[in-house]
Parts: sequence; structure tokens; C-alpha cells
Amino acid sequence: MKTPAGPVESVTSFVGRRRELSATRVAIGESRLVTLVGPGGVGKTRLAMELARRLRRFFADGCCVVELAMLEDAAELEPALLAALSVRDRSSRPALEKVLDHLDGKRLLLVIDNCEHVLEAAASVISSVLQHAAGVRILATSREPLVLSGERVWTVPPLSLPSQSQAHGVPVDSAESVALFLDRARDVVPDFVLTPRNTEAIVQLCNQLDGIPLAIELAATRLRSMSVSSVVEHLDHRFQLLSIGDRSVLPRQKSLRAMVDWSYELCSPEEQRLWARLSVFRGSFDLDAAEYVSGDVDLPPGTALDLLDRLVSKSVLDVERDGEGVRYRQLVTMREYGAQLIEGPDEHARLRRRHRDHYRVVARRMVEDWCGPHQARTLAAVRRDHADLIAALEWSATTEGERGAGAELASLLRYHWVAGEYLSDGRRWLDRLLSSADTDTQAGDALWVAAWVCLISGDPEAALTYLRRCQHVAEATADPRLQAYVDQWSGLRHLFHGDLQAAIRLLQGALLAHREAGDHAAELIALFLLVPAQAYGGDPAGGLETCMRCLELSDQRGEGWARGYALTGAAICHRQLGSLSEAERFSKEGLEQQREFQDPICTAHLLENLAMVAITSGRLDEAARLVHCAAATWSALGTTIEAFGPHMAQEYLRATEVAAGTAGAGEFEAGAESYRGLSLSEIISLALGDDRSATPGPDVRQEQRLTAREQQIAELIAEGLSNKAIAETLVISPRTAGSHVAHILAKLDFSSRAQIATWATQRSRESTRHQF
Repeated sequence: MKTPAGPVESVTSFVGRRRELSATRVAIGESRLVTLVGPGGVGKTRLAMELARRLRRFFADGCCVVELAMLEDAAELEPALLAALSVRDRSSRPALEKVLDHLDGKRLLLVIDNCEHVLEAAASVISSVLQHAAGVRILATSREPLVLSGERVWTVPPLSLPSQSQAHGVPVDSAESVALFLDRARDVVPDFVLTPRNTEAIVQLCNQLDGIPLAIELAATRLRSMSVSSVVEHLDHRFQLLSIGDRSVLPRQKSLRAMVDWSYELCSPEEQRLWARLSVFRGSFDLDAAEYVSGDVDLPPGTALDLLDRLVSKSVLDVERDGEGVRYRQLVTMREYGAQLIEGPDEHARLRRRHRDHYRVVARRMVEDWCGPHQARTLAAVRRDHADLIAALEWSATTEGERGAGAELASLLRYHWVAGEYLSDGRRWLDRLLSSADTDTQAGDALWVAAWVCLISGDPEAALTYLRRCQHVAEATADPRLQAYVDQWSGLRHLFHGDLQAAIRLLQGALLAHREAGDHAAELIALFLLVPAQAYGGDPAGGLETCMRCLELSDQRGEGWARGYALTGAAICHRQLGSLSEAERFSKEGLEQQREFQDPICTAHLLENLAMVAITSGRLDEAARLVHCAAATWSALGTTIEAFGPHMAQEYLRATEVAAGTAGAGEFEAGAESYRGLSLSEIISLALGDDRSATPGPDVRQEQRLTAREQQIAELIAEGLSNKAIAETLVISPRTAGSHVAHILAKLDFSSRAQIATWATQRSRESTRHQF
């Protein structure tokens, strides 16, 4: 009997995909049908061929590859399968009957590649094979699932991407996308190497190409006549740039456009229309956003959900899940292709206006519902929309007649700018949208929001300019509400300048006006702003009373954001009153709350309070750690403690000097390096001495099973990966990877990584023997 065709050996090296190879290998052992799905060019075929190459020795009758891409008619599928299996039966029986007879009793891995354009026929044939040939396992690739009973669907993701921080000195070639680019670049330019001069451009290239292998390989071919930087500069015309690939491959794989054209042709007219309209989104979006923006007479309400589901199944859209929440995202290539399908400038303007107006509604709802129990959840949701908020502001700022609506959106995003780590973005867009005073009367709120952002960013003079413009609007319109905001932020400006009595007078006046107007959110803000003015102005007891009033009102409404600042103020007041234990208690309670809110400004102030308590208590090593945590938080935020007035800045400077003096200036600065780049959650855990990824106590026993994540890490250790490489593969922090390794050692009662590697290898072999 002639041996059926196995996977074709590629002339290029296989790069990355450790996680996918491990997971799909397990899947093919557990299910007789595994379908690799994903967008065009993501590497489904290459992964399937590599997996087949590694697994074929476990099948007595080997491996057979059936390539369907060149089929023009579903009727050709069964003859193609017959030919791939090298069946010599020349009888007039139906081809499928011959195939099933041939496969009966065989132990074979059948790879069926590119099912999407003959999906129903492929599903029918595969179902028959599974029913009649118990020893056959099938690995299929498709842009959408086959939807068969027992099918295990594995979505092939893009290659892992380098982070922006890696572009500044940290090696980037551990990211799969970079490793692939370097490998293919050397095929074109043999002496091509990663250098400090081209690293940033390579990082940018891989990120802009979404980690899609086909796009990266096509980009690498351009190095014949272009530099990496030049390729990046021309990515706005990616469909023209990324063409003329390997002449030996299928026509639709020779250019990025041909690959996406293939996906487009598989869609119905309604799906194509929605694909185009969704191109206005820059980040992930939810169902409400998709329905609002894309809705029209030809896509009436209620139709979007079904169409979204179809686009997800065809790998045009990705799905992101967070608990019960579901969001959708287009890869940049899919989005830019869709943007070219929008019919004319009028349709484009209509979609962009609807896009902007949707997010204006979202932002208005956040402001209206802010003073309540769902702040943290609302803030997190708006953070997820950040890319689209910026896109909406950009369109408003550059489109005639839309600046006023854009300024309104920017003002409604006040809590997103101040509490959501986006100070610099808020400053940039408020400045741009308010660059002319022509719209001041329609943008009164945007003016005081701009003043607030400028003050916290450390630019009191720009804040004063905005406050004067806002004052003019308040007087011209006789608007007491607007005047109250002018007084409030003028009071904060005086506080930051060290003029505490003027600050107290203005903040108390604003507080009274907000209370009379029933503006509860503004009342709470005025209360917590008043606290440091009182505390540093010689009345910490009065400041503590103000804190208690703020905490009482916050608790009544289930509000948490202002409560965090009230806890900060209480810590300051208790510290000045000499009650260090209470100051520490309030600071730690505030940090615990920031695990949920993730407000970096509040967190930084709480860290400083804890540092000063530690210094006063003589716990200098702890103080040094807390100072480092605070410094890392300020650095990531883009402002400094100096912006918050001389009294706070002087205290922090003294704390830093004491901490540095204890360790020695050089050692202190060197220690600070390990804190840079940590997430806010990691900093809070370090500050509280409560790292939630820490290993459990010694009562953990060897007989306990590893979790799925620990098993995965054990397998990566067996492959020789370091903690850093594991972290990059699984997209977790090195600290978390190290904690997982320690946890595995404790569970298995091992003393070294080598023991983990041996154990994982033995387990893999036993599992393979059992499965195959």
C-alpha cells in the first residue's frame, strides 16, 4: 500500500507557538476532531503542519494532508480526499464510500486544510469519517468552525507582541512576532541583526501588523530595498506595501490584500456591510456600541447580534471575554480593509458622528451616575473604551462644526482623565478643543475640567488661563453652578501654591454652593480638597472632621472614589495629630480600596503617607520600599508630587532623603530600578506586604494536583524556558511566573527546576502513550 502524503517539510524555520503546540497536542489527544480557526494569515496551516509532523510517529498509519484551498467546487472535495489518501480502488462506487473503506481499521492523523469555502461539504465528509473510522483523528483548519458534535475548536492567536517598555533597552526577540521577523529578515538580508537603532522600529512594525505571521513575512521581504523604519512609515498603505510574496504559495497568500479579499468573499452582503461600518472602532467595543453605530434601514435594530456572531465565526472579529462581559475587536488589517469599503465621505462622516455620539452618551451616563456604588466598574468600562474615545475626540477636533460636541465629550470624561491614568491625554485633547475662545459659551464645563487637569499635571499657569475664561462665561451667563466650579478649582490652585487660607475660603464657598445645588459629586470633591488645606494650615482636627463628613456622605451613597481621598486626608490628619497607628490604618484601608479603583494619584498619596509613618516609627527598610513604590507610581502617571503644593512636596522630599541616607544613595537608586514597570496592582501588593501571588504555607502536599496554569508552566520549564521567558510566553509578570514556579515546587515537594522538568517530561510521555 502506498503511504499517504504527510505534512510537507517547509523550507523556512518554524518560530514560536510553544503554547499553541502544547495545547493543541493535548486537544488532539482528547478529541478526535480539532479545528484550528483564525483570520487569514495567522498561521493556522503552518501550525497544523508542524503539529502533524510532531505527532505522526504516534499513528501506526502515519499522517495524511488534504489541501482544499485550490478547490473551486464542493463536489471536488471527496475526489481530493481520495487522491490524498492514494486509494487505488478504480471501481465506480462513490468516492466517499471508497474513502471510508480505506480508512476502516486504520490509525491515522488526517489533516484537512482550508475548509472555509467548502464548509458544509467538509463538515459532512468529516462527520462520516469520524463515524466509520474509529482510529482516525482529524486536524482541520478553517476560518470558521465546522460545528460538529465533539469538535474541539482552538482559535489560533496572532504571535506574541513586544511591549512598548521592551523598546527601551529590554531585549525584544523573545516576543514571537519579533523572532519571526528577524528570522525572515535574515533570509533576505543575511547579516541583518537587531540593534539599538532598529529595535524601536521593529517593535512598532510587529505591533502595527498585529503579530500576523503572513503580514510580518511580507514586510520582511521589503528589506530587499527598504529599511525597517521606511517599512513602518509606509504601513498606512499596507495593502500595496505587503504584496509580492513567495511565488510558490497559493495566489491568495502572495499579498495581504488577496488574503483579506478571500475572507471578504466568504461573507454575505449584510456581513460585508457590517464589517465596513465596524471599521470606525479603534479598540474593542460591545454590542450596544456596534448596534448604535452601524444601525440603519439596511441593518435595523436586532440584526447586529446575529451578524456579529457570523463575523466572529468567520474570524473577521475577535471576541474578548471578561467574566460575563463580551466585547469585539478587529485586527488593524481587517479594520483598514473595511474602512476602504465605506461608500463615500458622507457615509464616513455619518458613521464617525454616530461613533462620537455613542461615546458622548456613555460619558454623560458616567457623570450622571458617578456618585453611587458602581464607580469602579464604570471607570473600568470607560478605560476599555479609551482608544475609541480618543478617536472620537480626534474626529471632532478635525471636522468643521464638531469641536463643540468634542469639547463636551472631553468635559464629560473628567473622571476618566483624573482617576483613570490618562492625565496627559486629557490635557492634550482639552487644549486642542479649547484652543479658540469662540466656543467658550458652549464649553463652560470643558474650561473648568481643563483647569482641573492642568493643576494636577503641574501647570498652574495654564489652569489660571482656563479659570479666567470660565469666570467670564459664568459672569456672562449668570450661572452660579459654573461659578462654584471656578471657586473650587481656584481654591485648589491656591492650595498648590501654598496659600492655604485663600484655599480654605474658596473651597468652603464652593462647598456651600454645591450643597445648595444638590450636586453631590462636586460636594464630595470639595470636601476632600478642603482636608489638606486645613491639615497643613494648622487645623488637622478640623480637617479630620471634614474627612469624617466626606466618609459619611460617601458611605450613604455607596460611593468609593471620593472615599479613597477622604481616607488619604484622614491619614494626613492623624499623622499630624501624632496618631501613627490610625494614620497607618487609614492608609492601608485606602490602598485596599485602590485594588479595585486603580486611581494612581490617590495610591501615590497613600504610599507617601505610609512611608512617612514608617520613617517616624523607625522602620526604615520598609520606608525605603514604600518610597520606591510611590516614585514608580508618580513616574508612570506623568506628574510629580511637586504639582500638589510645597507642603506635600517637602514631606516627600524629607522621606526620600531619609530612605536614601539609610541605604546609601547609590544602593537606593539601584533598588528603585526593580520597581519601574510594575503594575499598580503589584505596587499595592508590595506596599501592603500582601503579594496575592505568594506561595502557600508548608501544609500543601505533593499529592495535590497542579492547576491547569501550573501544569502549563511545568511543561514550559521542561522545554528549558526561564521565568522571564515563561512570563513573556504567557503574558504575565516575571514576579507572577516566579510565584507559580515556587508554588509548583511546594506542591510537588521538589527542590529544583530540574526536578520539575523531569517530572513534566515523564508526565507528557505517559499522557502521549495513553492518548495515542
